[in-house]
Amino acid sequence: MGRYIVGIAGASGAPYSKRVLQGLLAGGHDVKCVISDAGRRVLEVEERLLLTGNTNTDHPDILEWLGMESTGSQLELLHHKDVAASIASGSFHTDGMVVVPCSGGTLAKIANGISSGLLERAADVCLKERRKLILVTRETPLSLIHLRNMTAVTEAGAIVMPGSPGYYHQPKSVQDMVDMIAGRILDHLGVDSKLLQEWTGPEPAAYAETE
Repeated sequence: MGRYIVGIAGASGAPYSKRVLQGLLAGGHDVKCVISDAGRRVLEVEERLLLTGNTNTDHPDILEWLGMESTGSQLELLHHKDVAASIASGSFHTDGMVVVPCSGGTLAKIANGISSGLLERAADVCLKERRKLILVTRETPLSLIHLRNMTAVTEAGAIVMPGSPGYYHQPKSVQDMVDMIAGRILDHLGVDSKLLQEWTGPEPAAYAETE
């Protein structure tokens, strides 16, 4: 099994975070999770998940939020100011990292190598060690500053994956759209999941309707 980092920053998109964590844990992978202060606030607003402690044992509500009875030792929650944590060092091997959601401010810090906390430092480590880094940006509209920062992180080796679901799979619910993005994230991390429906082309009937 692999070892992955999930960063949660202060942008709208907490359902994406939840689904990615569920997918990684369901696959038996080890997950190191770091959440910024703003990310904690977003979890509270969007998911009604209030985090006040710093470790797994301080957060029994995480299991309920994820819909799991236990994650065993698979999930480790790291404090965003603990720059001495394992993921702050390149000698600690990981198979990839995703920041989901990734705010414009977090994008800017990563793009310019400003490691003000563990989340940005872990992302910086992934770039310098040439490991996979996915940034699920959630700003709209985009300013020129955002676009330049996206160019900078892409040139440095990261993957910018906006949280913009498609509709060609005929989603029936918001959860279907969340699953599409989460499935794409997991796919790019190299993790198998049942969330992503592979596009094989439209049904023949779809052509008949347009004629």
